Amino acid sequence: MCVNRQNWRRFGVTQVKYQLGVTQAKHQLGVTLVELVVFMVIVSVALVGVLKVLEITNKGSTDPLVRKQAISIAESLLLEVEQQPFTLCDPDDANAATAITTADCTGGAAVSQDKGGADFTSPTPNTESRYSATNPLDNVADYGGFTMPDANCAGICSPGDNTPLLGLGAYTASVTITRVGAAAPFAAFPLSAVLQIAVRVTGPANTDVTLTGYRVRYAPNI
Repeated sequence: MCVNRQNWRRFGVTQVKYQLGVTQAKHQLGVTLVELVVFMVIVSVALVGVLKVLEITNKGSTDPLVRKQAISIAESLLLEVEQQPFTLCDPDDANAATAITTADCTGGAAVSQDKGGADFTSPTPNTESRYSATNPLDNVADYGGFTMPDANCAGICSPGDNTPLLGLGAYTASVTITRVGAAAPFAAFPLSAVLQIAVRVTGPANTDVTLTGYRVRYAPNI
C-alpha cells in the first residue's frame, strides 16, 4: 500500500486523536472529590443508623428483665399490704372487732388506725415494725410511709427478716396510703372507709413502676 506524505499526516493525526481519546476515557473511570465526599456522607449516615439500632436492641434485651424484677417486687409488696386487716382500731386493741367509730378504740381516736384524719406516714403504734416477730405491722394503714431500704433494712427485705435479698441492691420500694372514700367511684363510702395503696419500685436503667390497689372497710372487724 502506498501512503504519501499527506495521507501519512492524516493517519498520524488520527492516531494522536485516538490515543488522546483513550487517555481521557481512562481518566474518566475514577471518581471526583465531590462524589467521594457524598459517598462518605451517605455511608456515615447509614452507619449511625445501624449503630442506633444495635444500641436499642442491646438496651431492649436487658430492660425487660429489670422491669420484670421491679414489677415482681411491687406485686409482692402490694399483696402483702392488701392482705392485712383494715380496722378502725389497732388489731391488738380489745375493741378492734366491734368499734364503729375511732372513739370506740381503747385510748380514743388519737391512737386509732385513722390517725385522727392525719396523713399515713408511720405505723400505729409507732413501735411496730415490718421486721419484728413480736410487734409487726398488722393493719393496711400501718404501711403508710413505708420504704425500703430504710434504717432497718439495707435493701429489699422479706417480711420478718431484715436481711437484704441478694441481687436487689439497686432497687427501692415505697408505699403511700391515702383515703379515697366519699368520691367517685367510692362516693357511697365515708372518706376513711376506702384506702388507696400505691406501691412504687425504682431500679436500674431509670426503671420506675407503680402499682395501685384498694381496700374497703365494710365492717368493723375487717
